[in-house]
Amino acid sequence: MSNAVDSAAETEATAEVLIVTDAARTVVDEIKAKEDDHESLGLRVEVTGANGVDYTYDLSLEPVSEAADDDHVYDREGLVVIVPANSAEQLSGATLDIPSTPAQGGLVIRNPNRPSPLGDMGQLELVGDLAEKVQQLLTERINPALASHGGVASFVGVEDDKVFITMGGGCQGCSMSAATLQDGIRKAILEAIPEVTDVIDATDHQQGENPYYS
Repeated sequence: MSNAVDSAAETEATAEVLIVTDAARTVVDEIKAKEDDHESLGLRVEVTGANGVDYTYDLSLEPVSEAADDDHVYDREGLVVIVPANSAEQLSGATLDIPSTPAQGGLVIRNPNRPSPLGDMGQLELVGDLAEKVQQLLTERINPALASHGGVASFVGVEDDKVFITMGGGCQGCSMSAATLQDGIRKAILEAIPEVTDVIDATDHQQGENPYYS
C-alpha cells in the first residue's frame, strides 16, 4: 500500500506543468551546450509577478540537484524542467515556445492563465446574509484594490443567487473594466461566497470619465 501511495505522489509531483515545444527545447539545448556543466543543468521557469493582464517570468539554467523538494521537476525528452511549487498553478497548461515571428528571437510563454487585476485578496471571514457578505467583501477587499486605479465597485442588489455590481470612477467606461470585473471582482466574489452563481455588470459604460462603449 505504501509503495502505491509513494508512486502516486511521485507521479503528481513530476507531472508536466509547463509544456515545452520541440522548437523551444532546441533553443534551450543550444544555450545549455555552451555551459561547462551543461549535463547537470535544468531549465527553471518561475512566475515573478504580473504586468497588466500577463504574468512576468524568470527563466534560468540551474543545477537539477539544487531543486527544492516541492519543486515540479520532470524530463522533457532530455531537457529537465524545474517549476517552483509557488508557480505551478499559474503555469499549469502554459506553453514555452519560440515567437511566431522568427526574426524576434528568444522564447515566449503562451499562458492561458491571467493574474487577478485586484491582486491578492487574502482571506476574510464574511458574516450576514448574501447581500451583507458581498458588501463586506467590496468594502474590505475589492474597493481598496480598485482605489489604486481610481475605480470603485458598488453593490446594486441580489436576484436569486446572482449579484449585480456597477463600476464607477476610473473603471466606468474603461476598456479594462470588463477584464477587471470578469477576472477580478467576479472571481473574488464567487470564491469567497460559494452560494453566488454569477456576478452581473450593471454599469452604464456609455457614461463616465472615458466612455469606451459609447
